[in-house]
Amino acid sequence: MKCLLIASESAEVLFQWTDPEFQQNVQEQYGASQEEGHGLPAFEDSISTLFAPIIISCSTMVDRLCDSYTSFTTENNHIYVLHQFDECLYIAVNGDGEEGEGDLRRKIYVMKKMIEVMFGMVTLSSNLLRRELRPQDTEQRARLWKHLQSLLETYSQLRENDQSFLVEAVERLIHPTLCEQCIEFLERRLVQQLNGSVERAGEEVLHAFILIHTKLLAFYSSRNASSLSTSDLLTLIIMAQNMYPSNIDLDDPHPEMLLTLFLIAYCLFLCMLRVCLKDVESTSGSGPDSFYTPQPSPTDRDSSSSGGLCSRMAEDSLQALEVPPPAPSTPRRVFLEVSLKDGLYPMMPHSMYCLPLWPGISLVMLTKIPTSAVAMSVYMFLEAFAKLEKRLSEGQEGSAASRGQPTIHDVRSKLDKFIKALGPSEIQLQNVWTEFKNRAFSRGGPGFNRDLIPWCKNMKTQLCGIYRQCFLIESGKADIPQRLSPSLQERAQTMMQEKLMDWKDFLLVKSKRNITMVSYPDFPGLIHFICVDRSTGQMIAPSLNITERNTSELGKGPVAQFIKSKVWSLVSTTRRYLQKGYSTVTLRDGDFYFCYFLWFENETGYKLEAGDIPILPDDSAPIGMLAWDYYRKLLRYYSKNHQGEVVKCYELLTVHLGVIPTEIILQHCRQLASKLWEPSRNPLL
Repeated sequence: MKCLLIASESAEVLFQWTDPEFQQNVQEQYGASQEEGHGLPAFEDSISTLFAPIIISCSTMVDRLCDSYTSFTTENNHIYVLHQFDECLYIAVNGDGEEGEGDLRRKIYVMKKMIEVMFGMVTLSSNLLRRELRPQDTEQRARLWKHLQSLLETYSQLRENDQSFLVEAVERLIHPTLCEQCIEFLERRLVQQLNGSVERAGEEVLHAFILIHTKLLAFYSSRNASSLSTSDLLTLIIMAQNMYPSNIDLDDPHPEMLLTLFLIAYCLFLCMLRVCLKDVESTSGSGPDSFYTPQPSPTDRDSSSSGGLCSRMAEDSLQALEVPPPAPSTPRRVFLEVSLKDGLYPMMPHSMYCLPLWPGISLVMLTKIPTSAVAMSVYMFLEAFAKLEKRLSEGQEGSAASRGQPTIHDVRSKLDKFIKALGPSEIQLQNVWTEFKNRAFSRGGPGFNRDLIPWCKNMKTQLCGIYRQCFLIESGKADIPQRLSPSLQERAQTMMQEKLMDWKDFLLVKSKRNITMVSYPDFPGLIHFICVDRSTGQMIAPSLNITERNTSELGKGPVAQFIKSKVWSLVSTTRRYLQKGYSTVTLRDGDFYFCYFLWFENETGYKLEAGDIPILPDDSAPIGMLAWDYYRKLLRYYSKNHQGEVVKCYELLTVHLGVIPTEIILQHCRQLASKLWEPSRNPLL
């Protein structure tokens, strides 16, 4: 019994998602009220009828009281959570008891984040966003809603089963050697070749990373690229999983396949050993020491002469196991945060290429499009008009309202040049800007007062319209085939497949057993832990995959599932305490003892003195890094008292057996925290 709805102030449905139980309940409720002989009403009409009283009452309260309710529970224990973003009202509902208010609020914010990544600055104009979310063409609307529904379902599935989405941090695949090799390959081979090709149509690859299910094997950013925020990276992983879903059971090798893989590995080892011995014989006793570096996998031309029977057997077996990859994907337009020397620019346009290598393994590339400078200019103008509108709404007038960085007078000259560069086709923007100047700058005009607020809103709408035309409309003049050619995508796909051919099955297994508790024998009684570096948005935790064929070290069945449910519950509990200002939580639950610590360190690893954590209201944005980066704001807040220092933030959650003495548990936590983030650990970037 789950539902998520986005509606306008006039109760028009802009998006809806329901699970089968909720849909059946609505159809039964409104089907029974139909007169005999009439068919069931359209489901969208039924949803609109069901939620119309809530939407209208919420809008009325906002108009009259400038406030509204954020949640309520009905007599049948259905929980409703509401949040107003500008003129769009988000409503999340749960009626089966599986989600609480915090879960529903998080789902609302994640949905908003998805829409921002898909539509960019168009989300800053309610009128334009309504048109994007509810196209007049019913088929187009159905496709868009289905895509958004699929993204929401993918997120929900990942949050229920994946620890990285539980704590909203990126999990790395721990294999230092292969990771370094892949980063070097992405930098010196893949990205260089793509950016040097004439087939890139003006696009430039800024970021490239390899995903094994939801885990990062390697990530490379070009030297002139902005860093990719954790929020955007997690969103891109959701989108990649939505395009090419991972089936944990199917992607894992079957038992009989594991035997074949063992034979393949053994044959390859024998071939390598034979080559090594020949190399040692040919170089022994003369010249300086020489070291053997394994060559890439043999090609079809070389296999007949260099590998013998073992090599041919291994190659034939690999071909039998290989699944033909899908054709290269059409890029998706995504809008991501860009941090430059002159400031932060949210929702800048990029093209996202998700190239499947094998089931469960993907190469994702983000490219800068040639017209991205237009988006930066639009954002600068939008920010200036938003600040002016805010000052005018607060009662500031005249020169006090026109001050700011940049000043509205600086914006005037830049906007004149911008509109001139757009040409005569954008006559509507030109007319609105001319009227704004006549009112604001002319001697006979009213000047900077509250009467200018509607014209600020109008200017923002016109600028968002330019942005939409440049980056969202397929037939727009800025969307002339400016994308990597299919042949270039195929080349990138093939290069990466050749690089990872001998590793692919190992990587799929490794992604399920990334870290195991066997690796930590010095901590008797420790059942599970999650450690998160909130400064980089990365996490480390032992695997907790419990499916029909895959088990963790906890085994399979009720015990393993019980431990997993306890970990999920612990994360939810610690977030509630963190919201109230607590940075340390210890609690005993039956046979288990749970600990949570949040602390700060400087660049040298010295633990800084714990300060007060800000207390957040109950209806605040959810704590995390996906929909709203709470930890970025927390680091800024804490760094105020540590000027000139680089401050880092860490979290550690542990689950121990309850029979372990408290002193030993606390000692384990200190030792574990210092061990996990040693400099010798696996590099990512």
